[in-house]
Amino acid sequence: MTQFLSTNEIRSLFAATLSDMYRDEVPLYGDLIDLVRDVNAQTLEQNPKLHQQLEAAGELGRLDVERHGAIRVGTAAELSMIRRMFAVMGMVPVGYYDLSVAGIPVHSTAFRPIDAAALKQNPFRVFCSLLRLDLVEDRALAATAAQVLSKRQIVTPEAMVQIDRFETAGGLTRTEAEAFVTAALETFRWHAEATVDQATYEQLHAAHRLIADVVSFKGPHINHLTPRTLDIDAVQAEMPKRGIDPKAIVEGPARRTADILLRQTSFKALQEQVSFSGSPGTHTARFGEIEQRGIAVTPKGRALYDDCLSRTRARAKVGPAGESAAAYVAALGEEFERFPDGYTAMRQQGLGYFQYRAVSDQLDVDFASIDALIDGGHLAADPQTYEDFLPVSAAGIFQSNLGSDKQSTYCAAANQAAFEEALGAAVTDADALYAATEAHSLTQALTALGQTHLITAPD
Repeated sequence: MTQFLSTNEIRSLFAATLSDMYRDEVPLYGDLIDLVRDVNAQTLEQNPKLHQQLEAAGELGRLDVERHGAIRVGTAAELSMIRRMFAVMGMVPVGYYDLSVAGIPVHSTAFRPIDAAALKQNPFRVFCSLLRLDLVEDRALAATAAQVLSKRQIVTPEAMVQIDRFETAGGLTRTEAEAFVTAALETFRWHAEATVDQATYEQLHAAHRLIADVVSFKGPHINHLTPRTLDIDAVQAEMPKRGIDPKAIVEGPARRTADILLRQTSFKALQEQVSFSGSPGTHTARFGEIEQRGIAVTPKGRALYDDCLSRTRARAKVGPAGESAAAYVAALGEEFERFPDGYTAMRQQGLGYFQYRAVSDQLDVDFASIDALIDGGHLAADPQTYEDFLPVSAAGIFQSNLGSDKQSTYCAAANQAAFEEALGAAVTDADALYAATEAHSLTQALTALGQTHLITAPD
C-alpha cells in the first residue's frame, strides 16, 4: 500500500521552505522573525497566565511556526489553479473579502486549514486576492492588462504533474511531496524582470500601484510573510530601535487585555531594482508585516467591532505620512471602551467564540448552567483564535505600503458569486466553522461531565 505524506506535513514543509526563500529575498524579514521571537519569549516570561492559557488550549506549539502570506493573481484561471495547489497542502478557501470598499480593485479569500488538529500542527494561511479589471475605468488599459496576463503561466509543469497526481491518487509520497514543494515554490518567487515595457508599467501604475504589481511580472510573488506576536505594541515600539521603519499605526482594534480578532503592523515596502525589457527601473511591492491574533468574534461581536471602528474613523483619519496618528489612536481607545475587555463578559454576552473542555471527572450532581460549571472549576472556556482576516486592516496595510498619498476610490462592488465562479468552488463560511467548533466542544465536555441536560438543540 502506498504511504502518503499527510497534507499537514506537506503544508509544514512548504511553509518552512517558503520562509527560507523569503528570508533570502528580503533580509529584513529575518530581522522581523528575530524581533518577534524575542518579544514573544519576553511576553511569555512576564505573563505566566498567558503561557498557561496558550498551553492548555494547545496553542503554544504553533506559535513559532505560525505565518501567513499574501499573493495577488490576475485571472480566474490563475485563482482556480492556486486553489488546486493549496488543496495539496490541506488548505481550503475560507471567507470572501471585498476590498473595493477601501479603494483597492481586488476581492479575496484566505486559503487555510480548517480542522483543529491541522491548525495546531501548522496554521499556515495565504490571503489571496484576484485583480478586478472590471473596476478599471480606462477600458483600453484593462484590455492591455488582460492580454498581458493571458500570456503567463504561474504554475510550473513540474508542479502540475504533482497536483494532478494528488487529485488522481488521493495523496503524494514523501518523494513526490518534496518535488511538489520545490516546484510550487517557483510560483511565489520574486522575478526582477518585468513582462511589460516601462511605458505600460507606468500606465498601470497610474491606474493603481497594485494593478501594476499584479500585471507586470511573471507570477504572484509573495508580497509579505507574517509572523505572529503576542505583543504587537512592544514590536511596534522596538522596530525603530532595530533600524526598521514601521507604519504609523497598528491596524485593527485598540490595545486590550482580552485580544479580539486581529491587529497588524508592517514596515514600509522595499524599492526594488527591476528590468523593463532591458531598461532599468524600480518597483515597490514587498514589505514586512507582523500580526497579533485574538479571539474570533460572533456576528454580534463583529457588528460591535465594526461600529467601534467606523466611529473611530469618523472622528480621526491617519494621513498618508502618518499625520493625525496620535488622534486616531486616542479615538480608537475611547470608542473600543464599548467592547467588553474580558473573556467572561464576551462569552456571557455572546460576542466571542469559545472552545470548551472538561477539567473534572464526571459529576454526580446536575448543575444549573454552563456558568455554574465554569465557576465551579469543572468546565473551561478557551477563546478560539481568529484564523482569518479583516478587510479594512488589509486595505490599510496595502495603502500604507503601496503609497497612500493618492488613494483610488471605487464604489463598493462585492461580487462573491463571480469570485466563486472564478475560484471553481464555494468559499467556506468562517462563522460556521467557529460555531461548529464551539458547539462540538461543548457537547463533548458536557457529556464527559455527565451534564447532558445542558446540551441545547441547534437552532
